[in-house]
Amino acid sequence: MKILKQSSKIILKIFLILYFYDYSFANDPIDIWKIEKIEVINTENSASDINTNNNLKINTTSLTKSSSDILINKGIASSTIKLAGLYDPAQNGLKIDMWSKSDGELIKSILNKNLNRNLSKFSNKILDIALLTNSYIPTNNITEEEFLEFKFNHLINKKDFELIKKFLINNSEVSNKNKLIKFYAEYFLSISEVKKACEIFNISGDVSGQYLNNFKIYCLILDDKKEQAQLIFDLSKELDEIDTFFESKFNILMGYTSKDDIISDENILYFHISHKTNNTFNYEPKMDSPRYIWSYLSSSNILKNANSFDIENPEDLRLLERATHENVFDERELLDTYKKFQFNLTQLLNAKDAYKLLPDYEGRALLYQRLLLSVDVQKRLVLTSELYKSFKKSKLDNAFDNEIKLILKKMKKEDIPSNYTTFYENNIENNLKKEKKIKFNNKKIHQSKLLNYFLNKTSLPKAEKETNDLLKKIKRDKKYVFSQKDMMLIESLKSDGIKIDKKYSNLYEYNFQFSSDIKQMLSNGELGLLLIKIVDIVGESNLEDLDINTVNLLVSTMNELKNVDLRNEILIEVLPLKV
Repeated sequence: MKILKQSSKIILKIFLILYFYDYSFANDPIDIWKIEKIEVINTENSASDINTNNNLKINTTSLTKSSSDILINKGIASSTIKLAGLYDPAQNGLKIDMWSKSDGELIKSILNKNLNRNLSKFSNKILDIALLTNSYIPTNNITEEEFLEFKFNHLINKKDFELIKKFLINNSEVSNKNKLIKFYAEYFLSISEVKKACEIFNISGDVSGQYLNNFKIYCLILDDKKEQAQLIFDLSKELDEIDTFFESKFNILMGYTSKDDIISDENILYFHISHKTNNTFNYEPKMDSPRYIWSYLSSSNILKNANSFDIENPEDLRLLERATHENVFDERELLDTYKKFQFNLTQLLNAKDAYKLLPDYEGRALLYQRLLLSVDVQKRLVLTSELYKSFKKSKLDNAFDNEIKLILKKMKKEDIPSNYTTFYENNIENNLKKEKKIKFNNKKIHQSKLLNYFLNKTSLPKAEKETNDLLKKIKRDKKYVFSQKDMMLIESLKSDGIKIDKKYSNLYEYNFQFSSDIKQMLSNGELGLLLIKIVDIVGESNLEDLDINTVNLLVSTMNELKNVDLRNEILIEVLPLKV
């Protein structure tokens, strides 16, 4: 009997794989990088292996594969994946083997340090290029899984869901992709965009693991593909991968049984299914409820109104504060609730000290009421600062994120005492930077009209003539001293092919040299490592805040890579006079 049961499992698994075989390949997107991957794999196989593979329709490893990988297509084994990314390497002056010669320990060290930093816009752009360029996966002291994990974490940190979709479409056979699929599906389900959550299963290829398998079954039911859902459910049931809760809800969703009142908040899928299979769904979140619970309750409009929270009940007030922190309620609703508290005159007059003797939520109410009664700028700053610290101490920063900006915005910068300048500048509302016009100054090379070339407003021949004409004038001026910025501009022009007349070649001496480690990266073609090294150097700094040596490094590196777009972005940010 045991042998018969095992045989039936194998037969059922083969049947299901065959059932979806044609469907999967008919829906695979055409990907030139995927073609290249297959070609690379084939060149590594012996002739006998190729002949053997051609005679097989299904990889025999599927017969012995663990039950956790129910629907994996093993046509291309994950261990043979050589490429993973989105962008053409040539697009940014890179090569397909940009990681091949690099030490994995160094790669891991730099990425572990920087992936969780609050990187500047420019650093993030470089990290994008480094991690999402289509390239061979490094193998020296780093595993495929470790390297892909860095790519996945970067995509998740960006929360760019369109980019995640593109990555999954173009890299459908990479290992461990379940992390990206789960992140995408759970995010959209948590904001009640069920169709958006389910679409990822149509474009990502096969999934593995009980949780995503259940998610896919649910999406098939919603898409009225109940026969497919039943097939996958039966297979999972046969392999003991269906828990009691999901089986009960599956039967309700398929119309086999009536709705029940069972609720599970084990994960967002089970919570959502609980809501959809219960006629009288009622759920009270707790202070430690996961973020997805708050998000789902808010987006589904099934959380009680802010006005219904009882200020006499400490737990109610703390829940309201937590809900506001999770963006379920508007901050104004919480602050209006604070105004309902009753304080005596002594407490209000000594609020800065008195609030410390009260429960944290009540202390915040006292500070806010006293803030409303204050006119003096310094007094308002002190109270705002104390209120901010109280929210931060209770880990409720987001509950006072917008209102603090509005409060500070009403104060004039010149009225802010020196000891509160940092607090003011760090929390004042940051208006979008206005586009500043470039003011040309032909007395300085780096502020001259030569900048039009880097703005793509001047052709190469015209820029060459203007460069030599300007150098002719500069040569007459015996007092002119070439700055680092002047030299960066001219060296960039030369990098693009502009020829400088020999009579002007000795006007300045350009002494920039790459450090030994960066020089080695360039000579070895370790361009991926070079890019993340730049991310490590620039970090959280904006381009305009970098010292001239770092700017020189960036510009020289982009000139070496022939990455004109990034080079021009740097130069236009740091060279011209702007008004």
